[in-house]
Amino acid sequence: MGGWRVPGYSELRVLGEGAQGRVVLARHDASGLPAAIKYLADAAGSDAGFRARFRGEADLLRRLRNPFVAQLYGLVETPEGAAIVMEAVDGAPLKAVLAERGPLEPEAALAVLKGSLLGLAAAHGLGIVHRDYKPANVIVRGDGLSKLIDFGIAVDAGEAGRSGTPVYMAPEQWRDEPASPATDVYAATCVFFECVTGRRPYAAEDRAGLMGRHLTAPIPAGDVPGPLRPLVERGLAKNPWDRPAGASAFVSELESAASAAYGADWEGRGVRALAGAAAALSMLFPLTALGLASGGAAGGAGAAGAAGAAGAAGTGAGGAGAGAGAAGKGVLGTLGAKGAAAVAGGTAVVAAGGAATYVAVAHGSTEAKPIVTALAALSGPRQDLGNGTTFQARGRVVTVSGGRPALTRKINQALRAPLEERWAKTRKGLAGIGRGGYTDLVTPTILMRNDRLLSVWYKVELRGERGTGWDHSPAATVDLRTGASYRPLDLFRVPTDRGLAPLDTKIKSHLPGGAYCDGEQDPGPGPVEMHGTDDPSKFVKSGDVTMALTPAGLRVAFYGSVLGYSAACGELDTVVPYAEVGDMLKPALLSAVRRPAPARS
Repeated sequence: MGGWRVPGYSELRVLGEGAQGRVVLARHDASGLPAAIKYLADAAGSDAGFRARFRGEADLLRRLRNPFVAQLYGLVETPEGAAIVMEAVDGAPLKAVLAERGPLEPEAALAVLKGSLLGLAAAHGLGIVHRDYKPANVIVRGDGLSKLIDFGIAVDAGEAGRSGTPVYMAPEQWRDEPASPATDVYAATCVFFECVTGRRPYAAEDRAGLMGRHLTAPIPAGDVPGPLRPLVERGLAKNPWDRPAGASAFVSELESAASAAYGADWEGRGVRALAGAAAALSMLFPLTALGLASGGAAGGAGAAGAAGAAGAAGTGAGGAGAGAGAAGKGVLGTLGAKGAAAVAGGTAVVAAGGAATYVAVAHGSTEAKPIVTALAALSGPRQDLGNGTTFQARGRVVTVSGGRPALTRKINQALRAPLEERWAKTRKGLAGIGRGGYTDLVTPTILMRNDRLLSVWYKVELRGERGTGWDHSPAATVDLRTGASYRPLDLFRVPTDRGLAPLDTKIKSHLPGGAYCDGEQDPGPGPVEMHGTDDPSKFVKSGDVTMALTPAGLRVAFYGSVLGYSAACGELDTVVPYAEVGDMLKPALLSAVRRPAPARS
């Protein structure tokens, strides 16, 4: 990392070090207050992808103004280097507490889980998934309160990838499927199980064996006390849809179970037990070791005990605000009079002498808030279709918030439009058949979410007495900058008969048996047979086919009956890799999808 250091700070000791950088404990020269500074290594800093990931981590910490999460003073970038300046807290990693203490009392395990979940809930509220929740990333202070740290590999909900710590990775991470708040719930439950039992829920001799255990092994709920088993069963469910939807929902279940089993004062007892366990490690507390704090109970905020760890939050609202202001002066002091921004909510860029510093600005900033993706409950009114037939839509739908109000409305309309079209067709088809009540159950999956595109897939199930062919999946791919919605035909460079003809072979090659309907006679090769018309674009435009962009390729779904087979063939659903179909898609869309995936900063 060369000799560059953040101006205005004196380094005291190294807290953690890794290939991409190191974390140091430092003192602000003007005020004497401590701070944790995470430096990006020289080799990583010269890589544009690492720089982007580093900025992303700083931006996330800036938005996470929560007492259970690391708080940011500023991001400093100069030609010589880059660093994140954070609060410094006196405490020990939960990993060290468990190694010293062994299993915790149930109340203590519940207390540390609750604190971490509240930190995760703040991230989930911004549409962010941590992806690396583990004991090394939870700091236990001397007062028994815990702080969540290290968002170095956090992503927007809906992004896929196998990044994480294998022993705590959810099944969807192992399968390289999109991450969601439920992914963090799984990891938090793994750590909770470890706190209670002293061991991890799954173990194996190698990575392949560990993957198999997480994917298929029974949930070891019987190893924890009876009152805690429902929490473990829910949190370690193999299917993310069977887990609590996010950290907030899991906190509600936790509090209910804890109060019923251990009484209304369970949390107080748990925090006191954690304080006692942490006190035995007080000489590991970075501030206490240097004589900068007394026991860590009332000191500053965050610390990092492992390589790459960020500092965690600390002294409560008043102390955090004061420390942030002082550190802000340290970051900006050498940049001249323009460094007068206060630390609070939005973001500002202050530049001078070739340096750029991103810091928080006052809550009164007129800057639009970042766009946040979330799931909203869907429960429409029951509609009378005549002849004793009724229809209702229920489940969940993807929504966004933040950003400019007009853009947010446009995006939400685009996300809901495919469902509205489905419901209109369904109501028309059901009207007058007189078979009783019908409910359309909607389950969304975020296929992809980046700074440009949001792609959502809706699994639907029409419940009621009906035949086959009613459960065709809708989808939406939306541009988050403009609100534009990309229907299937909009995805292609040449949406004509000749331009779409290669789809026939590409789709069939990824279906069972290389045919559109297993067990029936394939009508034959060629786009005319596939699309049932002399113009394939009419088939794509008709709404009988669903297409959406994913991180890996173009997802396509349609019913076999569209191609002349019986509806009993069911919905055909496959993903055609971009390596095969990329030259058919619009280059601007493809470049937005295939952005680099930088390694951990």
